[in-house]
Amino acid sequence: MKRLILVLITVSIFLFSVSAQRKNFTYKFYGFVRGDLFYNTRANMAPVDGNFYLYPLDVKPDADGKDLNAVPNGSFYTFTTRLGIDVTGPDIGKARTSAKVETDFGGFSGNTTVLRVRQAYVALDWGKSNVTIGQTWHPLFGAVFPDILNLSTGAPFQPFNRSPQLRYQYRTNGWNLTASALWQLQYLSSGPNGMSEDYIKNSCVPEFYIGADYSANNWLLGAGGHLISLKPRTSAEWQGKIYKVNERMTALSYEAHLKYTGKNYTFAAKSLMASCLDHTALIGGYGISAINPANGEQEYTPFRHSTTWVNFTYGQKWKPALFLGYTKNMGTNKSLVTPTTVYGMGLDIDQLLSANINLSYNLPHWQIGLEYSASVAWYGTIDSGSGKVKDTHSVTNHRILGLVMYYF
Repeated sequence: MKRLILVLITVSIFLFSVSAQRKNFTYKFYGFVRGDLFYNTRANMAPVDGNFYLYPLDVKPDADGKDLNAVPNGSFYTFTTRLGIDVTGPDIGKARTSAKVETDFGGFSGNTTVLRVRQAYVALDWGKSNVTIGQTWHPLFGAVFPDILNLSTGAPFQPFNRSPQLRYQYRTNGWNLTASALWQLQYLSSGPNGMSEDYIKNSCVPEFYIGADYSANNWLLGAGGHLISLKPRTSAEWQGKIYKVNERMTALSYEAHLKYTGKNYTFAAKSLMASCLDHTALIGGYGISAINPANGEQEYTPFRHSTTWVNFTYGQKWKPALFLGYTKNMGTNKSLVTPTTVYGMGLDIDQLLSANINLSYNLPHWQIGLEYSASVAWYGTIDSGSGKVKDTHSVTNHRILGLVMYYF
């Protein structure tokens, strides 16, 4: 009750301040109320209390050999309900100014949902070029992403991430060039201390992305490159002593995407050669490739994953859609010191295949939909020489999702 009163007081103060602003500011509120009803045939990697579905978990035998993860589950949630505001302000020279603040209730603290920031940025637009400063969508999410009902929006095949960043874009003759420097806040890389922003904070090197899109005749084509450089540790405990170490793990990733928009249908696809993009909800990470016998300082090698998805939608009022996603573990460039000490997500999966079909009924301000997806993950053991996964077995999950959304 105290939290609700605090939120209402905050909203009231904000609305009063908005009404008191000068006339050269404009404000546009938007959002939706969303309800997700889902059912799974087994336990899954699914953050946000099961709403953000990724892939089925491996077999976990009990004392009698029965699979502890072969347990169906399901629930109904509305905490992804969203509220946002777009602001335009007075020009600065020839630059148009704007800002966005967007929030929902999808942050978790203990056993309850909490209000969180989804996007918060300011922007300067000179027509052909623009600068964005603040938290918004990661450029790997991009302008091409799947149109499906699941909250995960195609992850773990489609990158999903919002991060603080400095982004510059230049547009001319159908081209849109993008360069971004990014940091981490809510979506974090893995490492010796679990998921943490310390790895990129101690690195003092942000993520970098550079890419280009071209639009013409209903087509959108593009490609980009991404660099991440982490410091997994700044100290090491070795043979009973503590040493200061200078470690770094650097990885490059590449992506290409396309989209065709017809009169009543769309086709979209994206393919990545991904390294250490687990903070974007992709399968990935890194392992230890060498250890200095003098002080325990470690060298690292990233896992590489080939990831591709395709998506087809048809119609407007009644809208069926098909989504297919596939990921393959391509191994590491260097041998691993040990296959058991690795950092990331899904590194013991050799292949992951998902098929998704959905049908939605769309009216002004309303969307009602039903979705079925089947996911098969081939689990095994990591080979220390190649980083690939061997001796695999398959695990399958079937998921049904019902969705109701009211937009405003």
